[in-house]
Amino acid sequence: MGTTSTVSFYWIIFAGTVLLSWIVQSILQSKFRKYSKIRITAGLSGAEVARRMLQENGISNVEVTSVRGRLTDHYNPATRTVNLSEGVFNSNSIMAAAVAAHECGHALQHANGYVPLKMRSTLVPVVSFASQWVMWVILTGLLVINTFPQLMLFGIILFAMTTLFSLITLPVEINASKRALVWLNDTGITNYETYPMARDALKSAAYTYFVAAISSLATLFYYITLFSRRQ
Repeated sequence: MGTTSTVSFYWIIFAGTVLLSWIVQSILQSKFRKYSKIRITAGLSGAEVARRMLQENGISNVEVTSVRGRLTDHYNPATRTVNLSEGVFNSNSIMAAAVAAHECGHALQHANGYVPLKMRSTLVPVVSFASQWVMWVILTGLLVINTFPQLMLFGIILFAMTTLFSLITLPVEINASKRALVWLNDTGITNYETYPMARDALKSAAYTYFVAAISSLATLFYYITLFSRRQ
């Protein structure tokens, strides 16, 4: 396979990944819009749900804060903060409760020393560096693969780090959702009507990480195969 056709095939993979990600994101946003209109009977806002979940699990050193944006909710283990988007922080919908509880699930993982979360946190600096340079290294490596194959190999290693991060993220996110759903059910914040909605919302969110991991893994295997053939 020539360099031109190789690059073209790469862009086909890239375009397919973007399209699939867009479809999954569209489904996720559609469900989030739907569930953001359904209120929980407890009447608690996302911020109140988060604080209650942390308190009931004996976590007193994590702060719940509001951040700008939509679907920007995350837990930061470095600052020990549960960061909720404005729509989640102030809303008393089932969507807000599910997202807030999910992010607190990460705080519980941190407090309990959940191994996959530790591994993901360790990889953050490496992945941050790799994400900035990997595409440039890969593309340049493809162009000079016959004369300087080491550059392509270095690019593969960088990409492997991002793939590993995506794979480790899967159990971290799934486990956080399980913790969230168990707590929401046990405390009665969700009932027989709203619990399936919370589960559906978090399952849809998990699909985005699944697609990202599979796409990254498939692309990594392609690069490895290409490098092996050239060698």
